[in-house]
Amino acid sequence: MAAADPRPAFRLPSPPAREARRALGLHLLCLVLPLTTLAFLSTTPHPWWGALLFLLPLIGSVVVDNLSPRELRQPAAALPVGPFDGLLYLLVGLQVVNLALAVRMVATNGFFRVDTLVAWLLVGVNSGYSGIVVAHELIHRRERHMQLLGRLLMASVLYEHFYTEHLRGHHARVGTASDPATARFGETFHAFYRRTVPGQFRSAFRLEKKRLGDEEMSVFDRRIIRNRVFHGLVVAWGIALALAASFGLGAFVLYVGQALVAVRLLEAVNYFEHWGLVRTAKRISPVDSWDTDSWFTLYTLVGLSRHADHHAFAMRPFQELRHWEESPKLPTGYFGMVDMVLFRNRRFRELMTEELRKRKLGPFASEASAATAA
Repeated sequence: MAAADPRPAFRLPSPPAREARRALGLHLLCLVLPLTTLAFLSTTPHPWWGALLFLLPLIGSVVVDNLSPRELRQPAAALPVGPFDGLLYLLVGLQVVNLALAVRMVATNGFFRVDTLVAWLLVGVNSGYSGIVVAHELIHRRERHMQLLGRLLMASVLYEHFYTEHLRGHHARVGTASDPATARFGETFHAFYRRTVPGQFRSAFRLEKKRLGDEEMSVFDRRIIRNRVFHGLVVAWGIALALAASFGLGAFVLYVGQALVAVRLLEAVNYFEHWGLVRTAKRISPVDSWDTDSWFTLYTLVGLSRHADHHAFAMRPFQELRHWEESPKLPTGYFGMVDMVLFRNRRFRELMTEELRKRKLGPFASEASAATAA
């Protein structure tokens, strides 16, 4: 349930047209990774050292994000919708083209090459940071064709049930023990990953059985053919198996491999976006999600980093998401956070615990209440 907005948004005094051009120009940073992937796949085969050079933008993104200045400006009023929606459509097209080129590359040049390893990383990271991030934006839109495009992108990483679970499960239960996508205080990423992946799938399937009128419905029930999660499985794996039949086992392995990388990145982001937070109120508020003020993350991931505003006002498009000072702040941007979650998880938990303690949130909220009562 959306929270009531307790304050008027601060608006920049810039003329609307100029502010729209500035915002759109900054959001064009989201094209860096998909265009890098496109450049790599369009110029294969490469010598081994040439292939490895294309990984530099991935490393550079983490470095730049860790050094990024803070972006505290609020969006201007009445930004035009068309150009920003056009950017989403462009990203969808690039994702489809990159997947097609990756499959063709393996079918043409063979599987056992350094190019294949680099393609696995580039396409997988791009599917996570560009494909899934764009899908997340699209499934929240009211327009049916946008939702279908979002579901198609999720099917391209074999995770279409995210559409059902995220909208009807996660957004309703975020910050509660019943939400499999909310990481618990002290939980490691590996423990969260083992719990959340099957948990989200089971939850999505239950939600669909409930929608169809029978939570106890067997998977062999005829009504299961109207289950949207079942539709997603058929489409996602139908595409994967069609690629195997048309382009060979190597193309199939690369396609499934990029999906595994993308889902790993998605769940790393899910992990830190609500880690340790506990929602006590019925309404979702900005303190129920972690934010980052990273300028680089905001403009390369189409506004995903302003996650507190997204949960409080889920239908708000990415270019209109706002900064909230009240929300707990991540120690760095999303690129740096994923690096920390995957490779320095103990340090991640230390920094997040420190922020929760400072803001009296999560397990420290009870301490604050006790002190107030005393």
